[in-house]
Order: sequence, then structure tokens, then C-alpha cells
Amino acid sequence: MAQTNILLESGTNELELVEFYIDEENPEGGEPYRGYYGVNVAKVLEIIRMPSVTKMPGRSNAAVLGTFNLRSKVIPLVDLSRWLSKKIKTSDETKVIVSEFNRTIAAFMVSGVTRIHRISWQEVEPPGSHLTSFSNDSVTGVVRFPDRILLILDMEKVLGDLNPSLAMHLEPDQLRQVRPQKDCLKALIADDSASIRRMIAAMLEKSGFQVTQTTNGREAWDLLASHKSHAAEEQRPLYDYVDVVVSDIEMPIMDGHNLTKRIKEDPVLKELPVILFSSLITDRLRHKGEAVGADGQVSKPDITVLTNMAFELIEARQGPLDVKRETC
Repeated sequence: MAQTNILLESGTNELELVEFYIDEENPEGGEPYRGYYGVNVAKVLEIIRMPSVTKMPGRSNAAVLGTFNLRSKVIPLVDLSRWLSKKIKTSDETKVIVSEFNRTIAAFMVSGVTRIHRISWQEVEPPGSHLTSFSNDSVTGVVRFPDRILLILDMEKVLGDLNPSLAMHLEPDQLRQVRPQKDCLKALIADDSASIRRMIAAMLEKSGFQVTQTTNGREAWDLLASHKSHAAEEQRPLYDYVDVVVSDIEMPIMDGHNLTKRIKEDPVLKELPVILFSSLITDRLRHKGEAVGADGQVSKPDITVLTNMAFELIEARQGPLDVKRETC
């Protein structure tokens, strides 16, 4: 199965999932257990048969099988079953999903690929606390079908665990510091990952922001609507409530593209700067954020760039930040 061209229009709150499965060996010798998983088609470059793999010397994780050459690019291959602490039952149907996110190309070996599902983010359930705990925070969403449950895997976490240099980190020496009198700047975060929300919040707070965290676009939108209503009732500027919105793209219920589109189509909220902070910010997909009016787009894990961009966008709308506000 090659890469599809069924890329959705931006802001529709829909996604396409490549469904794949992993057949886990049965220790008792019976039929293998088949687990179903999904990955956003926007992250998939192509799906190929198992290539010839060159093992890497000194690799530290058994899940990294080695590298292979694909059209003059050397790509690392990850056995997804090993990372999930499973033992895959190999067969002639074994497939490799070549993906791109976080500005990195990597490949994942799976038992097979079934089809592409086009669904609404409203159909994606956030993982419950038990599933989150049992899966070591590796599941970002759940989709229920009549005959099976599909788990959406956190592929960023996979690569971050295998290669810590790809994980999010802060560079304090490159971080712009806000002047003390401007600690009234307010940021609204929308991200379904608790760990990433905490990291973004800590970084923004270090720079002088007051931060409100939400877990998806719907929560963020409802809060913005409330701020808009209060601002009108109290005859105060919207910036007394929020100065900048920072949103992930992939989120259950309402995604970041749809959230951005709603904000930019609202006659009052459209003045708010919106920054999309996502692993889907690549040269190939950047146009999708532009189409819904995002003011800035930053690829994970460039969290320092995100903070400095927030200052620049706020100043572009409100003027220099060394002028103290009347209300904070």
C-alpha cells in the first residue's frame, strides 16, 4: 500500500487513520493475539514490504532493528512490537510504515496494514486513566468499532524513548525573559498530553505568563467563548483574559486546526494570536495550518522557539511589552 492522497481539508475536525495490527505470539502455541492500532495518515509517507536491514553497532535498544536504504535515504527501523513489550509472529505479510513527524523520518515494523478510516475527532475517545497507566502513556486515543477496539499510539513517545535527543527539552539560555511588570501576560494551552501540557506551562510561566491548561480544542473553545462573553459584559478588552493560544493539532473531540479555524472566523476572537505546536508541522503539511489562519507554527520539540514566538506575536498586536497594562 503506497501513500494515499486522501489528505483532508483543514479545519473539518476530521482525521484519517491508517489501521495496522500486530500479531503477538501465543506462548501456548495457539492462534496469535491480534491487536489493532492506528496512526494519523498525515504522518505516513508510505507503506512497504520488509526491506533488507543493516544492523547498527552499539545500539542501545533492542526495538531498533537497524537501518535500511529507501531512495537514497538511510532510515532507522523500529520493531513496534518490541517497544510494546510484545513478541511479534512474523509472516510474509509483515509491513513497514515509513513516517515523518517531528521533522524526522523513521519506519516501524508491524504485522500488517488493513485500511484507512476517515472519522471525526469526536469519535476519538481520550484514553482512561487505567489504559494510560497500563500502556505507559503510549496511547493517545481510542476508537471503537463494532468488532474491535483501535488504539492510537503516541509515535512521538516511541521515538523520544528510543532517541532522547528527539524528546522535548528547554534551552534556558535561548529563552526570552519577560520584564517583571509584564507577568500579567496570559496564555491558553490546548494539548491532550498531560506531560507536554506541563512542560509548555512550566516554560511559559518561567517567562512570566499566567497559564491555563485545557485537554482538547473543545475545552479551549468553550473557555474562549466564556472570556469573550465576560469581556463584553464587563466592557474590558479580550487581552485582559487571554493574550495567546497555543494548541496541539491531534486531539480528541476537537483538533487544533478546527479550533484555529473557529477562532479566526470569530469577529472578536480572531485578533488572538494562535500558535500550533505539533509534530505535524513539516514542510509537507505546513499549508494546513496556514489554511485555517494560524499565526505561527512550531514543530515539536522546539519548545524554546514556541515561547519566543509568543512574545513576538503579542507585541505585533499590542505593542512593546515594556509598557505596563492598567490591569493584570
